[in-house]
Amino acid sequence: MISSIMGNVHSCVVASLSLFSVYLVYVHVYRAHTVLKSSVLHSDRMPSSVYLCVKYFLRACTRTPGCLYAAAETRHVVYTLLNCRLQPPVLRSFCSAAGYGWDYPDSEHRDVPLSFPEFLCSRLMLVLLTAANFRLSPAGLIRVRQTVKSLQPVDELKKGRFTLQVEVVAYRRVDEGVEVDVRLSAASRLGCPVWESVLTLLSRDKPHTSLRSRQDPGVSPAGPSDQVEMVKQVKLRVPRTAGLLRFSSVSSPLRLFSRLFSAPAAPPLWMLSVCLAEIEKHKGVGVVTAPVSVQVQFTHPLVAPADVTVGFWETSRAEDGSSAPGLGFHMEQHGSAHLVGRIARSSPSP
Repeated sequence: MISSIMGNVHSCVVASLSLFSVYLVYVHVYRAHTVLKSSVLHSDRMPSSVYLCVKYFLRACTRTPGCLYAAAETRHVVYTLLNCRLQPPVLRSFCSAAGYGWDYPDSEHRDVPLSFPEFLCSRLMLVLLTAANFRLSPAGLIRVRQTVKSLQPVDELKKGRFTLQVEVVAYRRVDEGVEVDVRLSAASRLGCPVWESVLTLLSRDKPHTSLRSRQDPGVSPAGPSDQVEMVKQVKLRVPRTAGLLRFSSVSSPLRLFSRLFSAPAAPPLWMLSVCLAEIEKHKGVGVVTAPVSVQVQFTHPLVAPADVTVGFWETSRAEDGSSAPGLGFHMEQHGSAHLVGRIARSSPSP
């Protein structure tokens, strides 16, 4: 009698596990694979993070950093995410970790932070990096440059459903390996462009090559040379994990995993967001209100925990010789800059 009951229990357990396995395969593999057959996705039917992370690891194991592979498919690498909605808890969490303050989104006359749309593109970015026709290994990609443009107030994204898009713009062979430009963009409920950012990522085949030789002509890595006395400096503490993990883009699961075994590097998105938050606190929200353009160069990783200094200064001329005034800024440690950027007014969206 007892053996019969135990046998029935064992059969039920085996059957339950089998059904659960089938369910997991359906949710994380089959459904995600079906969804990704199209380049137009819907916010309520995105592939699961588990499926995308598994794809990331598989591609990272089968591709060598610094090598430009032939495209597996002929279609352009672009993904569009429809029917997105801004979630206040996510925005508050972002603002808290970036130094704006937990109540920032509820403050009067405040716009959504300039770098927040990039945070919303994290999973879509992972979809792009693991696509069959993305020609580089997703592992080891280093952000070297970035240009962010706010064409309309980012608050437009709070007024209804909006659209996000990520696409590969171009690949370039450089001395250090291969660079790829990836454009992220956000459009309002009416289809009008609100925000865009172009990330330049480096897949390096020479691990010990310094990134300092790869400079953006519009940004001076040396910082203010003849305006030192005009620099406003703010000292900050970079935490080891608290806050940084929220900025550990899902586009880099290997980097997130490595945090368990080594000192973490501050994510570039966090570094830029903190600089913009401090600038807004001291110079006013008008400095980063649309239409505005931000050019940034990332020189080398910032290992956390650390004490850093965020400095910013008025500029009368851009490094490219234009007469447009702007605001230069950097994040440095012991006199060495990890990030250098410049904010300038841009032409309004037509």
